[in-house]
Amino acid sequence: MSVVLIVEDELLELEFLESIVAEELLPKDKIITCENGIQAVKLAKKYRPDIIVMDILIPEMDGLQALQEIKKFLPQACVMILSACSDFSYAQTAIRLRVQEYLLKPIKPSVFKQVFHDLLTSAAACQVQADEEIMEPKTNQMYFIEKSIKYIHDNFKQKLPLQLVSSNVFVNPQYFSRIFKKEVGVTYIDYVNKLKIEYACKLLETTNYPAYRISGECGFTDPSYFNRVFVQQMNMTPKAYRTRHLYDSAANDG
Repeated sequence: MSVVLIVEDELLELEFLESIVAEELLPKDKIITCENGIQAVKLAKKYRPDIIVMDILIPEMDGLQALQEIKKFLPQACVMILSACSDFSYAQTAIRLRVQEYLLKPIKPSVFKQVFHDLLTSAAACQVQADEEIMEPKTNQMYFIEKSIKYIHDNFKQKLPLQLVSSNVFVNPQYFSRIFKKEVGVTYIDYVNKLKIEYACKLLETTNYPAYRISGECGFTDPSYFNRVFVQQMNMTPKAYRTRHLYDSAANDG
């Protein structure tokens, strides 16, 4: 939705501008009007217009002063200045405030319509860019999470400290740890240990390796830590898991 603010103290001029703007907008778009600079600042804060059509010689606060205030909180707003005065200092100030268009009154309807149409296009492009900038961090997060998970699955059988994985995706370890928990739902350590214990169970079922060797095969450097993690996840020791598996296999064979 586009929001357009028109600031003009001459009633006939305001009606003329509003009628042309209305022709260019969609039903869901919004037009706001006012007659002085102070109202303009208040309305801009409330409605945050994408486009501002601003007369310079207006009551209470002139158009350039009002625009200076508005640009503090709406730096990306597209602005068209209208002026009956060709004073170069006005144009200089408008350039400094990054005004897109500066038109001298009286303005032909066809000229105003074309310039406003161009502003509308520019405002739409700015909105797309802003949306992309909002999405980009999220997209980058998902990219490095997906890449890190692939790296983890390829390398979990070895010692795999968080710093090694975060450096592989060029991310600060603390930031990586926080985003991993947020996106995956479990901590990095819990995720990696789950893969290690799943692999340990497979080795207990298919080999006669002792627990200390299975610990090493799964990337644990401390067999006692392996045993604690195994019990935590499986509610039994590796030895008890193997015994139960052999019992269940024998029962099924029988």
